[in-house]
Amino acid sequence: MAAEGQSSVGEVRIKPDPLHGFVMAICQADGSSAEEARLVADHLVLANLFGHDSHGVGMIPAYIQNTGNGACVRNHHAKIVRDNGAVIVIDGGAGYGQVVAKEAMDIGIERARTHGVCVVGLKNAHHIGRIGHWGEQCARAGMVSTHWVNVHGHKSLVAPFGGAEPRFTTNPYCTAVPRPGREPIVLDFATSQVAMGKVRVANNKQVRMDEGLLIDAAGKPTTDPGVMYNPPYGAILPFGLHKGGGLAVICDLLAGALTGGRTHSPRTIKKDGTDIINNMLSIIIDPASMGGVEMFEDEVETFITWVKSARPQPGVAEVLTPGEPERARRLDREKNGVPIDGTTWRQLLEVARKVRLNDTAIPQMAAG
Repeated sequence: MAAEGQSSVGEVRIKPDPLHGFVMAICQADGSSAEEARLVADHLVLANLFGHDSHGVGMIPAYIQNTGNGACVRNHHAKIVRDNGAVIVIDGGAGYGQVVAKEAMDIGIERARTHGVCVVGLKNAHHIGRIGHWGEQCARAGMVSTHWVNVHGHKSLVAPFGGAEPRFTTNPYCTAVPRPGREPIVLDFATSQVAMGKVRVANNKQVRMDEGLLIDAAGKPTTDPGVMYNPPYGAILPFGLHKGGGLAVICDLLAGALTGGRTHSPRTIKKDGTDIINNMLSIIIDPASMGGVEMFEDEVETFITWVKSARPQPGVAEVLTPGEPERARRLDREKNGVPIDGTTWRQLLEVARKVRLNDTAIPQMAAG
């Protein structure tokens, strides 16, 4: 295992457009419609551009495995199963999360325009990926939104506060606030110290992780990402001690129990399953229905300007608001290409062969 940050497996860099085309081609060769393939590629490549490699194209091997075994249903669409006007429940039917979550947000946004607010319970969706993507969709429509998410279908990953063994998964939370003419404020994080996908990337790169993120099977601190892949298994810790651990519990209860999508428990854990089922509770609010759009927009800009005017600490270039670091990484990666570790790249090539993709659809790259 290499030292933290020093990969022994190398990397490649792929420009965004060829990478997007590659992902689309894999999905279409696997049986997805062109539109479904585009939505999946849009989502995954954007996650990479923002620096969230854990939720990027490295997910494709798991997705194609799950379409093959039925854990992810191709070309499936969101279905409203409970309709109370401003409160709706949508069943994803284990369809691609990039499709059914978008459709759920489309419906929620329209209902919020009508009612001022819409509470959307999305249940039984295959992996919906980076949750900020859905907050950004709402923000583009001028809506404030907040999202609680849980995951079930596979083994536990995250230990509760004070626990020496895992009891739930990375249970993300997100809030997005629109800013007309500017990029939105997007707070999006896993309630674990680190996303499982980041552990996957570290394990693929064969590098150590930072201290304070993982524990081994005995409950002792470790920096080895392999404890999440090789028995006896360890666990990821919640962020912020009892605060993150408590929010993780709330995410499972709101996204899983309240929506009817089920919580992560022995009833939903599949011992050898590869399922990645997400449930999400979203509250979408039209600012016009509350304090009014003009006051809302003025107060947002006044407050954000005030926050960013703070004198930076020594060694800090500027005070950033949620979403700004991701956008800076996007500019860099659009120019210099998306870095993909060698292990993930080999896995993508294996998937391309599995779906019998023509070699001409595989993008050229320069070794990193």
